Amino acid sequence: MSLFLAEGSPTTVLSDAELESSFYSALKQLGPRHKVIAIPPDITRLESRAGRLTCMLHDYYGEALVDVIPALGTHFPMTDEQVEMMYPGLPKSLIREHRWRDEVVTLGQIPAAFVREASAGLYDKPWTAQMNKLVVHGGHDLIISLGQVVPHEIVGMANYNKNIFIGIGGAASINPNHYLAGLCGVERILGREDTPPRRILNEAQRLFCKNMPLVFALTVIGFDQVGETVVRGLFLGDDQECFQKASELSRQVNITPVDKPVERLVTYLDPEEFSSFWLGGKAVYRTRMAIADGGELIILAPGISTFGEDPEIDRLIRKYGYRTNGVTQQQVAENEDYQQTLGAAAQVMLCSPEGRFRITLCPGGLTREEVENAGLGYGDLDEHLDRYAPAKLDDGWNTLAEGEQIYFVRKPALGLWALKSRIPP
Repeated sequence: MSLFLAEGSPTTVLSDAELESSFYSALKQLGPRHKVIAIPPDITRLESRAGRLTCMLHDYYGEALVDVIPALGTHFPMTDEQVEMMYPGLPKSLIREHRWRDEVVTLGQIPAAFVREASAGLYDKPWTAQMNKLVVHGGHDLIISLGQVVPHEIVGMANYNKNIFIGIGGAASINPNHYLAGLCGVERILGREDTPPRRILNEAQRLFCKNMPLVFALTVIGFDQVGETVVRGLFLGDDQECFQKASELSRQVNITPVDKPVERLVTYLDPEEFSSFWLGGKAVYRTRMAIADGGELIILAPGISTFGEDPEIDRLIRKYGYRTNGVTQQQVAENEDYQQTLGAAAQVMLCSPEGRFRITLCPGGLTREEVENAGLGYGDLDEHLDRYAPAKLDDGWNTLAEGEQIYFVRKPALGLWALKSRIPP
């Protein structure tokens, strides 16, 4: 087990040239490779720099890089335009689409007893480890998983083995893992390296990946003084130490303490990255611990036109709606279709304000009726963009001309905003 690179600090800024130099130096330590597959994130992690690292992989290995399979999970496949935006100049012939419902193989199961202990009794069924069949049976001599470590609502801190068991996993991997996060509650998950869903993934990696030539390349992304994203760290290794060091830095860089409860928090979902509320739920997850009891979360979402990226998940969310966790668990217990797609129930649970605050969704492609039928508050997008124009707002506290005070989060996917008292230890 090796850590090949650990570079970064809360004040580090790695330029493209420095990123390339450090990355190539670490790759050199791996020795010659002849058949390489890369597992980067998709367009929803545009700021991660993992797309750029994927292009650097192609420059470094040349024809030895034979496959690039974006870790879609349940997301929509990437369009040609998104592929070019995420991996500029990468030959499109290298891109493989992950089909999470029918192109996976089962590696084995984590016993129910382990799951029960890892989850403190919240879930007591075995968990099935699945992975894309190309990665398992492709005969590659290097499997390199790339991505950004940042506070995450399902596993606590994003990436590492989540990229392989969830990002290129199947329904039996994804749905129970997500549902367990919903049972735990997002406030007990976010920003923590050690969580019940992560313990299960770590055990799956220990049992089923020991003979895989698997290496992780992880970035930590922060904001500079003018609000632009910069690379604060780059880590490369084949074991948990790589993830631990990236997580330590991310907790310093990506968690923003808020000094008082926010009565009105406004956040923006870039339409180039967010077309569904399945993805746009990050506007809720990453800000909810800053919102006052009785407060309001306003989500400016010009690209949102659906709830789920998968048609069945979308149907289930529309059918059952965003309800409290107790109601959702009861719906799951009583309805077989919900039981078969627990990921849909998980997203509902993680997005539920539990009656503590209000959500006003301002979508570009959903009607008032669709939003309200799903149990969310609706806001007219044009009216709210006129009042809360993102280009005129600063990140953090803003006082508008008429005296209204709001807190603005421009890129909710890149961090966690929480009252100091709610920041995880």
